Amino acid sequence: MQKPSLNYDIEGSIPKRSGKSFYPTFLLTITILVLFPWPTYSQTEKSMPTTRELKTMSMEELMEIEVTSVSKRPEKLSEVASSIQVLTGEEILKYGATNIPEALYLAGNLQVAQKGSHSWGISARGFNTDLANKMLVLMDGRTLYTPLFSGVFWDRQDYLLEDINQIEIISGPGGTLWGANAVNGVINISTKKADETQGLFVEGAAGNKLRTLGGIRYGGKITPDIYYRVYAKYGSRDGAVFPDSTDAHDSWTMTQGGFRIDAKISSGSRFTFHGDAYKNRADLISGETSDVTGQNVMARWSYTFSDSSQMRLQTYYDHTDLGLPTAPFVVNDTELAPEGTFKDKLSTFDIELEHRFTIGHYNSVVWGLGYRFMHDDVTNSPALGFIPDMLNLDLFNVFIQDDISLAKHLFLTLGTKLEHNDYTGFEWEPNGRIRWKFREDQIVWAAVSRAVRTPSRVDRHISQASPPFFVLLTGNPNFKSETVTAIESGFRSLIGTSLTTTVSLFYNKYDRIRSTILDPVTIFPLIFENGLAGETYGFELSFTYQPTNWWQLFTSYNLLKEDIRVKNGQTDFNNTYNETADPGWQFLLRSSVELPWSVSIQAAFRWIDELPINNAGKLATVPSYAELDGNITWQMTDKIELSVAGRNLLHEYHVEYGVPGPELVGIERSVFGKITWQIWN
Repeated sequence: MQKPSLNYDIEGSIPKRSGKSFYPTFLLTITILVLFPWPTYSQTEKSMPTTRELKTMSMEELMEIEVTSVSKRPEKLSEVASSIQVLTGEEILKYGATNIPEALYLAGNLQVAQKGSHSWGISARGFNTDLANKMLVLMDGRTLYTPLFSGVFWDRQDYLLEDINQIEIISGPGGTLWGANAVNGVINISTKKADETQGLFVEGAAGNKLRTLGGIRYGGKITPDIYYRVYAKYGSRDGAVFPDSTDAHDSWTMTQGGFRIDAKISSGSRFTFHGDAYKNRADLISGETSDVTGQNVMARWSYTFSDSSQMRLQTYYDHTDLGLPTAPFVVNDTELAPEGTFKDKLSTFDIELEHRFTIGHYNSVVWGLGYRFMHDDVTNSPALGFIPDMLNLDLFNVFIQDDISLAKHLFLTLGTKLEHNDYTGFEWEPNGRIRWKFREDQIVWAAVSRAVRTPSRVDRHISQASPPFFVLLTGNPNFKSETVTAIESGFRSLIGTSLTTTVSLFYNKYDRIRSTILDPVTIFPLIFENGLAGETYGFELSFTYQPTNWWQLFTSYNLLKEDIRVKNGQTDFNNTYNETADPGWQFLLRSSVELPWSVSIQAAFRWIDELPINNAGKLATVPSYAELDGNITWQMTDKIELSVAGRNLLHEYHVEYGVPGPELVGIERSVFGKITWQIWN
């Protein structure tokens, strides 16, 4: 029997095809205006020939940005003892992103790989595989991962980008505060308050790959202390391409709407209530269509007892309904199971309490507890199933963290989270870090952390195919949590008034990583096991440079080394290749220029090293690639903005993920125009 592939997505690389390699006029304009800014500018603000307030953030303002993901309390970016990058809402809009996965290309500490028209792999510090499962993603405190495989369905995660406040990206474990699956990092997406989005806003866009994009939002107030907004968004996108230049027929549409209410109950009491509903219809390469619907609603109450004591109570409900056609399960031209439709209905209820307070002048404590209930009900198809088909999961947790002032500018942070899940029982995730602010604008830090990736339904319950058909792969009811012990250190500095730099070094030691073994008695089915271990190490380096008040540059360089191996006495059907699919290094350069006549030019150039990837137990390679994105914006009036954006401008198409094959998918160049209209506010 030919060795079957156990990968869950299309993988490979695409040979180049004939045709023009870029749109000359648009690319030339981007290059000239960004790399060679207009000489009519001088270094003084008075001589600038634009009447618009410049939107480029100064270095001092950049370091003053407040983040909450690292310690669950507001703190300045300049004082954060972690490897973190922040994408502001303004940066995302200026870049011309049309959804959240596109916006994440701006983060230098992430590896983002688009696999098809509606599929992405996103991770930090490695393990960006088909079942990427070591990155915790949240939106306004709501966890976005699915217990099916502990990862994220990125095509379902969207919002009206005009209302995104900022995205905080932490590379490195965050289990002490955020819990299981925050193994390699945390992506925390926050939206604007309702009082910041008042009035009527409309946007529309169209292009060669982005067929249609439309959004509308209206914000108002019920009383002087109660604000609200409602929004709707629709997007339709064309498919990617196969190696022979034909359409991959993986186009998709997304419809989403929602609301938010923010109320000031008293001088110290705040209440937020918001929710969303969406429908995603995606064409599949097989010729079938997948339908997903979802709804969520969240309530949050916060109370400030004093300047040194605050409490927050949050609860949410999330429901998704997936219908996924599955192709026949075929090995060596032999059909082992016919086609069918896999269905999954997942409901999640979550509640958590959090309290922050100080003890004297030396201790700042945050503690909390939470409970999550998940009900998963699947309808198996012949080719894919989960046994049992119905499952209830409970998760309890409690955490505490203390930020201790050892000296005037020297701080020690100690904390841990204790969780109990129905699969493996109690899991603990301690963290210790120290930071020294040896100058007002310079900080060094070091940390040691432990985090876990708890089992998912794939690890424990998957069946490919499902009985009574021949089963090739099955889950392991004894699968344990994967673990990491991480050692990190870093340095962050503002040099003068025009340059900031951050460098982070890391060493991660992993154990009990997922492997695949042959059944010792029957050979098949294959079984998941915790048979791999190993290390990753490297560094992340970034600079932000502002030579003038109208031009800003950001650059980052990441180096990653991986050594994953089979543990003594174990075997792995995929020879360790199925759990890592990561470039050795990657480079990002972003430029933002504000020009006369209310015109701005944004460009982002990225270079991604070749990517080793599993091909049924053999090592394949995605070639390295370079790409350029750009956006030209004209603020026509105070209310109307016009823009033209281009994606992947250097090549007619390229590959970001996969192995060679007739169903390999490539990402094409795209250009679209957009208009936004703030009718009143």
